[in-house]
Amino acid sequence: MHLPNIILASASPRRKELLEQAGFSFTVIPSQKEEIITRTIPNEIVEELSFQKAQDIALKQTKPALIIGADTIVSLNGTIMGKPSSETQAFQMLHSLQGQTHQVYTGVTIFLQQDSPRFLTFSECTEVTMYPMTEEEIHSYISTKEPMDKAGAYGIQGRCAIYIQKIHGDYNNVVGLPIARLYQELKQFLSFY
Repeated sequence: MHLPNIILASASPRRKELLEQAGFSFTVIPSQKEEIITRTIPNEIVEELSFQKAQDIALKQTKPALIIGADTIVSLNGTIMGKPSSETQAFQMLHSLQGQTHQVYTGVTIFLQQDSPRFLTFSECTEVTMYPMTEEEIHSYISTKEPMDKAGAYGIQGRCAIYIQKIHGDYNNVVGLPIARLYQELKQFLSFY
């Protein structure tokens, strides 16, 4: 598969790591665009935000490039959780997630910036069930600072792994990028390139 110049429009070290593990060669140019949410359904929210990020970087390119934008949120019984803005909010999120099953949605936009720009947006959903956590365990986890830059206030690949009972779906989607689905979508998308 011939790949044009790839740009990851995200500052997430986890997304960068997943792309590197998959063997992609790319540069990172995070979008600084203010996120504007006009949707209320979880998969539509992440698709909208991933598109905004990819388009923001695409419009600044002077040479042909393939931009990958992504956004992840956690949803529990219809309540959307992004990144916590404080330790208090992180505690509230973790307290509500513990002992429950929630959904993690990641939206991805592939934006091919060339003479006639084209894009493709999709989302992936993974169900995650967490073991019960005591308040002491939650406070101890928050004290590591790990929850502060993660949707739903936890990292499945980090210290919170000991509280993950089971997942149904793509593990990497919970980390922040459904890398296998991205590869399959890219193959199809670029076959028309």
